[in-house]
Amino acid sequence: MIKMNHIEGTNSGNIQLFALSTCIWCKKTKKLLDLLGVSYDYVFVDLLKGEEKQQVLDELYKWNPRGSFPTMVIDDNCIVGFKEDQIRERLSQ
Repeated sequence: MIKMNHIEGTNSGNIQLFALSTCIWCKKTKKLLDLLGVSYDYVFVDLLKGEEKQQVLDELYKWNPRGSFPTMVIDDNCIVGFKEDQIRERLSQ
Protein backbone atom coordinates (compact mmCIF):
# COMPACT_ATOMS: atom_id res chain seq x y z
CA MET A 1 0.00 0.00 0.00
CA ILE A 2 1.43 3.33 -1.05
CA LYS A 3 1.32 6.03 1.62
CA MET A 4 0.02 9.23 0.11
CA ASN A 5 -0.94 12.58 1.59
CA HIS A 6 -4.69 13.22 1.58
CA ILE A 7 -6.37 16.56 0.89
CA GLU A 8 -10.05 16.82 1.87
CA GLY A 9 -12.56 18.26 -0.57
CA THR A 10 -15.47 17.41 -2.83
CA ASN A 11 -15.46 13.81 -4.03
CA SER A 12 -14.77 13.89 -7.78
CA GLY A 13 -13.54 10.33 -8.04
CA ASN A 14 -10.35 8.64 -6.91
CA ILE A 15 -7.63 11.20 -7.69
CA GLN A 16 -3.95 10.39 -7.24
CA LEU A 17 -1.19 12.85 -8.09
CA PHE A 18 2.39 11.67 -8.56
CA ALA A 19 4.59 14.76 -8.29
CA LEU A 20 8.05 16.14 -7.55
CA SER A 21 8.44 18.70 -4.76
CA THR A 22 10.67 20.87 -7.00
CA CYS A 23 8.57 20.74 -10.20
CA ILE A 24 6.74 23.96 -11.20
CA TRP A 25 4.17 22.02 -13.27
CA CYS A 26 3.51 19.69 -10.33
CA LYS A 27 2.95 22.72 -8.09
CA LYS A 28 0.55 24.23 -10.65
CA THR A 29 -1.39 20.95 -10.86
CA LYS A 30 -1.65 20.69 -7.07
CA LYS A 31 -2.72 24.35 -6.84
CA LEU A 32 -5.42 23.75 -9.48
CA LEU A 33 -6.79 20.78 -7.54
CA ASP A 34 -6.85 22.93 -4.38
CA LEU A 35 -8.60 25.74 -6.29
CA LEU A 36 -11.22 23.28 -7.59
CA GLY A 37 -11.78 22.09 -4.03
CA VAL A 38 -11.61 18.37 -4.82
CA SER A 39 -10.50 15.57 -2.55
CA TYR A 40 -7.23 13.98 -3.72
CA ASP A 41 -4.13 12.08 -2.68
CA TYR A 42 -0.63 13.07 -3.67
CA VAL A 43 2.94 11.97 -3.17
CA PHE A 44 6.21 13.80 -3.78
CA VAL A 45 8.23 10.97 -5.31
CA ASP A 46 11.58 12.76 -4.92
CA LEU A 47 11.15 12.85 -1.12
CA LEU A 48 10.81 9.06 -0.84
CA LYS A 49 13.64 6.61 -0.31
CA GLY A 50 14.41 2.95 -0.91
CA GLU A 51 11.64 0.40 -1.22
CA GLU A 52 8.86 2.95 -0.67
CA LYS A 53 10.15 5.04 -3.60
CA GLN A 54 10.42 1.95 -5.81
CA GLN A 55 6.82 0.94 -4.98
CA VAL A 56 5.55 4.38 -5.96
CA LEU A 57 7.60 4.40 -9.17
CA ASP A 58 6.30 0.93 -10.10
CA GLU A 59 2.73 2.25 -9.72
CA LEU A 60 3.57 5.41 -11.69
CA TYR A 61 5.07 3.40 -14.60
CA LYS A 62 1.83 1.37 -14.88
CA TRP A 63 0.04 4.60 -15.79
CA ASN A 64 2.84 6.54 -17.45
CA PRO A 65 5.66 4.37 -18.85
CA ARG A 66 7.79 7.49 -19.48
CA GLY A 67 7.75 8.25 -15.76
CA SER A 68 7.34 11.99 -16.25
CA PHE A 69 5.76 14.45 -13.83
CA PRO A 70 3.16 15.40 -12.94
CA THR A 71 1.17 12.24 -13.52
CA MET A 72 -2.41 12.32 -12.29
CA VAL A 73 -4.75 9.35 -12.20
CA ILE A 74 -8.47 10.06 -11.95
CA ASP A 75 -10.32 6.76 -11.52
CA ASP A 76 -9.03 4.86 -14.57
CA ASN A 77 -7.89 7.87 -16.60
CA CYS A 78 -4.35 9.21 -16.66
CA ILE A 79 -3.39 12.82 -17.38
CA VAL A 80 0.32 13.45 -17.88
CA GLY A 81 1.63 16.99 -17.50
CA PHE A 82 -0.17 20.17 -16.50
CA LYS A 83 -3.19 20.14 -18.80
CA GLU A 84 -5.53 22.57 -17.07
CA ASP A 85 -8.39 22.33 -19.59
CA GLN A 86 -8.31 18.53 -19.58
CA ILE A 87 -8.20 18.41 -15.76
CA ARG A 88 -11.08 20.90 -15.40
CA GLU A 89 -13.16 19.03 -17.98
CA ARG A 90 -12.58 15.64 -16.35
CA LEU A 91 -13.40 16.92 -12.86
CA SER A 92 -16.58 18.69 -13.97
CA GLN A 93 -18.18 15.44 -15.18
